[in-house]
Amino acid sequence: MATVAMVSRASSAPPAAHTGAKEETAQIDAKGALSLLAAGNQRWVDGKPQHPNESSARRSEVAGGQHPFVVVVTCSDSRVPPEVLFDRGVGDIFVVRTAGQVIDEAALGSIEYGLEHLHAPLLMILGHSKCGAVQATCDAVDKEQHVEGAIGHLIESITPAATKTAKVKPGRVDAAIEANVELIVESLPERSKIIEELAHEKKIQLVGAIYDLGSGKVKQLD
Repeated sequence: MATVAMVSRASSAPPAAHTGAKEETAQIDAKGALSLLAAGNQRWVDGKPQHPNESSARRSEVAGGQHPFVVVVTCSDSRVPPEVLFDRGVGDIFVVRTAGQVIDEAALGSIEYGLEHLHAPLLMILGHSKCGAVQATCDAVDKEQHVEGAIGHLIESITPAATKTAKVKPGRVDAAIEANVELIVESLPERSKIIEELAHEKKIQLVGAIYDLGSGKVKQLD
């Protein structure tokens, strides 16, 4: 699956002013959410973050209720903090993080809460380069190893992506990272009636993306 830069994907909608005002995010749609993410990521890449919505006024503003404009499901990797790489602040992003973006029932319930109860219009599954969970899964699949314990559950969940890309050379791990995101995006409407209905009613948009640790760039998957 080809990738395109988020900035070009969302460039048709100009980003909102980064003032920290609640109206910036409370009524935003999926297209506007993608635009905000793209603009923030570009600032991060350029080394010119604005750190919006990090003031004491913003803290007080959202203390009574949150209006995140996106649910981001990403890896627990310490190098992939969504608020930083998208240059956003308090109350902007509803984040669900597990190693390899593995979505168990608790994670799925968290996603549903962000979409149905907090009314976020955008759901992004965000993988990243050099993902250790995907690398470990590829190694286990190639060596036909069985991994014990709870880590084995992570490996089992990512195995379909590793198996799908087993013959890809070179760049097998990169392909598996992308395939893992694709498979998650495809499976969520099947796993969740709430997500399926919201997507069918066009109340949410579901997208996959990859974050590059070196460049800081987020690329959305077509």
